[in-house]
Amino acid sequence: MRMDKVRSKIVLYSLASVFVLLTAILAVINGLNFTMAADDADKITQTIADRHGSFEGGTGVEGQKKNPAERAETKDIPDSGDKAVRGTEGHPKGMGPMGPQSPETNKSVRYFTYMFYKDGRAKNIVYNISAVDQYDAYYWAESLLNENPTGWTNGTYRYRVYKYKDRTYVTIIDQGRELFPSYRILVISVIGELAGLIISFFVLQIISKKLIRPLEDADRKQRQFIANVESDFKLPLTIINANTELIEKENGVSDETSSINRQVRRMTSLVKDLRTLSFINYEGDTVREFDLSDMMISVIDGRREKFREHNIDLTMDIEDNITIQGDVERIRRVIRELADNSLMFAKSRAKFRLVRENERVKIIQTNDTQLPAGSLDIIFDRFVTLDNADTSDTAGLGLSFVKDTVKAMGGRVGAEVKDGEFNLTIAL
Repeated sequence: MRMDKVRSKIVLYSLASVFVLLTAILAVINGLNFTMAADDADKITQTIADRHGSFEGGTGVEGQKKNPAERAETKDIPDSGDKAVRGTEGHPKGMGPMGPQSPETNKSVRYFTYMFYKDGRAKNIVYNISAVDQYDAYYWAESLLNENPTGWTNGTYRYRVYKYKDRTYVTIIDQGRELFPSYRILVISVIGELAGLIISFFVLQIISKKLIRPLEDADRKQRQFIANVESDFKLPLTIINANTELIEKENGVSDETSSINRQVRRMTSLVKDLRTLSFINYEGDTVREFDLSDMMISVIDGRREKFREHNIDLTMDIEDNITIQGDVERIRRVIRELADNSLMFAKSRAKFRLVRENERVKIIQTNDTQLPAGSLDIIFDRFVTLDNADTSDTAGLGLSFVKDTVKAMGGRVGAEVKDGEFNLTIAL
């Protein structure tokens, strides 16, 4: 994976974390805000219900005086001149912020109450609202008779349905003015979250450059080290192999020369695995559309002689003219790794298929095996080798490269053993 992709992922995951954190905090704040607004509204409707439909104590209800003015009693007004009633310290008595229990609430609440008899008749108890005419108010209240005892209706109106004696009351209050600050806080929260994400993005762009610089240096040094190791080992191994062949020509094959050849092959394979490890994280510049059918035939035919040397019957079932978009060199390397995997694991036969199924292109490698039935996705992990390979000269990086390449192309890869056959499937 290139470092610019690592940097992009750091920025993306960090922004996702900031988004989740801000969303959770603001969701709690706004949730509590609207919950408290609903609770305040319920306290008001409960106060009205306790007084049988009106702040004035039940206008129009039997047992109560019908007119608030009839209950008014003339009281002596204290002789205080033009001064207001004062507290013990000479200051006007204040109630603090106006809430549901404030005596000012009954003057400011916009509401109406309808009383419904058992026979279906209805009577307006209080009508103290301008936004709704009485005709609509009646049908509105009637529609809530079978609803929950309390809740929101028409967005910003809070209602309560309650009974007194054999009558049912419906009170609806307008909380639009009280909810306006809550909606304003919600809008400010959304704007603030967007602003926070934008600021975080630019800050992370700056910080990520500094964070990724040590990784870039380490990656560059790793590539240089692998290139040096490959170069330093390649020449001596070639010389040793050539000298061993010369000795065998002059003196014949011996146990010593056979041992040397085995070790040379082992070292050559390890050097190849080192190159694979470097290539796993490399993204070439050969991304284009190409004919996968021709590539598979060419690569696998190039290894046909090796299959013959291993006494493995090789067959191919390749559909013609299958093209894909991708990195040519990486896909070529994938096919080579599949062929090498067959050479190591197959007992007597190996088969390669290339088919198009709906929108997917599938590469299927099949060979007979002694492995037990089940999933074998573990073989795609780095440095994992199975016991049935006919050689130990591998570090277990080939199929890891296959998995990383297929995943980078948005594909899937899997392996399983069923009925004595090993099947490795790539879906692109």
